[in-house]
Amino acid sequence: MNCVSRSRDLLSAVRTAKIANQPAGLALFVSAIYARLMGRFLSANDSRVAAWILALMCLLGPFFLSGQTVQARTELATVRGIVRDSGGHPVIGVTVRIEGKDAGTLTVNTDREGTYRFTSIRLGEFVLHAEKVGYANATVGPFTLARSESTTKDITLESAGTSEPKSSSDAVPAFFDEPHFTVAGVTDTTNLGGHGSDTIIRNREALAKDTASLSKPPSAASPASAASAATKKHLREELERQPADFDANFQLGKLLVEEGGAEEGLIYLERASELKPGDNDNRYELALARADTGDYERARVDLLAVLNSLDKVGQKKAESHHLLGEVCEKLNDPLEAVREYQRAAELNPSEPYLFDWGAELLLHHAVEPAVEVFTKGNRLFPDSARMLAGLGASWYALGSYDKAAQRLGEASDLDPKNPNPYVFMGKMQAVENAPSAEIVQRLERFVRLHPENALANYYYAVSLWKERKSAQDEDNFAQVKSLLEKAVQLDPTLGLGYLQLGILYAERKDLSNAIAAYRRAVEATPDLEQAHYRLAQAYRQAGETSKAQAQLQLYEQISKGKAAEVERQRHQVQQFVYQLRDEATATPSKQQ
Repeated sequence: MNCVSRSRDLLSAVRTAKIANQPAGLALFVSAIYARLMGRFLSANDSRVAAWILALMCLLGPFFLSGQTVQARTELATVRGIVRDSGGHPVIGVTVRIEGKDAGTLTVNTDREGTYRFTSIRLGEFVLHAEKVGYANATVGPFTLARSESTTKDITLESAGTSEPKSSSDAVPAFFDEPHFTVAGVTDTTNLGGHGSDTIIRNREALAKDTASLSKPPSAASPASAASAATKKHLREELERQPADFDANFQLGKLLVEEGGAEEGLIYLERASELKPGDNDNRYELALARADTGDYERARVDLLAVLNSLDKVGQKKAESHHLLGEVCEKLNDPLEAVREYQRAAELNPSEPYLFDWGAELLLHHAVEPAVEVFTKGNRLFPDSARMLAGLGASWYALGSYDKAAQRLGEASDLDPKNPNPYVFMGKMQAVENAPSAEIVQRLERFVRLHPENALANYYYAVSLWKERKSAQDEDNFAQVKSLLEKAVQLDPTLGLGYLQLGILYAERKDLSNAIAAYRRAVEATPDLEQAHYRLAQAYRQAGETSKAQAQLQLYEQISKGKAAEVERQRHQVQQFVYQLRDEATATPSKQQ
């Protein structure tokens, strides 16, 4: 009876502890009771006492667990961030640990964007550790988490053997140096001027557009995987249970946008924005989704809000400036676009940000600044083939054919299987009178590596044709003819290939085959004005005057239409007005 009497007193104390909401104290209290009674049990070896202990613990369990649940529910916090290297690039697969004095250790790995995220963290003092092979370990903290707090802790990993790592929030942006130019405004491009024929000028403009296209991959969406499908399923189920869960809405919306489902992702991101309007991570993803769906005005509003909020707390976000640059370009505000690209590159001088800045300058005819940016980008990222291609296109736009050929050749050497530098070289070679031996060698490699590429065969044929000793060079004729025939066989719509075949036959006074080739050219590409002009000349030489006249009329009609289209496009592509800050150091001849 003494034991039963004591148990009643203990239960009364347990109820008092439960009412006072003291689960930690309750746990200690119950543990003490258990230890004392177990001692009695072991000494007495009384089965009735054992049964009494079991009943007591069953009674105390709900009190203990309910108190613990209440506490956990009120002490959750979130820690997130991005892990970057010293150059500002996101680092994938970093092991990030968060350690708390009373909360143990949790571990995650960074995703393909270098981001990590810990959720459901109890309040207290914590330290973050980041580790990856090849990098020095980084530590952030200690820092304190308050109840329901969401905090961002970005981390910088230094390469092994360099200076001590530090948090990127404390780092000073390591921009290569201050640019020697200032973009002061824009004007129209109806009076571009420039050296060379109109054909060469148009070709330079075409290469500038081709360079800008290199900044946008064919598809920015990441492919869906089994893991992402499982994650989406889990998040959808979570939202069915708790539609107002901010994290689930944010994570599902972000994942959908990454995989190309911006329209559906927008629904969840907007819902997350309603739940937590001031969350900058969600604001950025919302702006990205709106840009992907063509709602550029609202995307700009979102990004400006993000940047304004970050400025207030002394932070900068390069990715927000970069996305704002893309949005401003879509809104036909190129001046603000190039300034945002510059801000992004200064905050994070990564290869993509520098390339996009240079490409924007080149696209809007700020050629000298483009040369400067691409030159310094090449210095920072010597293994970037597209940076060299952009530099080559910039030199070509500036009228330096030799330097352009050298840089494009280097780009093809860096990445021999990449067709873009070869196509750039082929386009240059096609309109220039003096062939470059270096380009011919690279185009021969283009054909070797890509024998089934129609443009590879076409451009190599044109480069060899320009090297011919005379129209009667039999070896040259046979090789060029073979390459051109293969090019049009691979791509029957390649009007340029048929046109060059016609020129080849016409040089050898083979009018019938020349006329046949020219006719195939205009059938494949009806707006190819040079094919109409040369077909008219061939008809005239064959004595077919009426056909010649008809082709000349088509030639004049197409030429006028293309000239008008070029003028319209030049009006659309506004030209930057820029000022060089230091003429001595910004002169293109010194930027090699």
